[in-house]
Amino acid sequence: MDKITKNFNFELFFSALADNTRLRLLNLMSDDEVCVCFFVEVLQTNQPKISRHLAYLRRAGIVTARKEGLWMHYRIVETKNEELNKILRQIRETIAKDPEMQADRARMVNVCCGPVLPANIQGAPIPASLANYQCNTKC
Repeated sequence: MDKITKNFNFELFFSALADNTRLRLLNLMSDDEVCVCFFVEVLQTNQPKISRHLAYLRRAGIVTARKEGLWMHYRIVETKNEELNKILRQIRETIAKDPEMQADRARMVNVCCGPVLPANIQGAPIPASLANYQCNTKC
């Protein structure tokens, strides 16, 4: 057993993937870096709950965070274990086909590209993948 495998917390990794809210967050991140405020708006839940789930994903080594001014941005990262990366990619591909997850992605587009940005995301950086959409607001 190599050092990376020996020190990796498999239980935490798989537990992080065993929650619907955390799966929804991963789906919304996709290949983007996303501000917490978008998760709050799309999932229609409070910021402390979203932050708690993101912290769990971070402890599991699945996401990383970056602070820019007032905004906290999260993105999915790869582990040092290629087998776990393959599992994570397969899970992400599978959940992206789920109707609830697709509805979340559609809400993300609507939040960004609606006629008026919600107050809590005004000024927040828009996820890069949404820049390709024809928006009614400045994306």
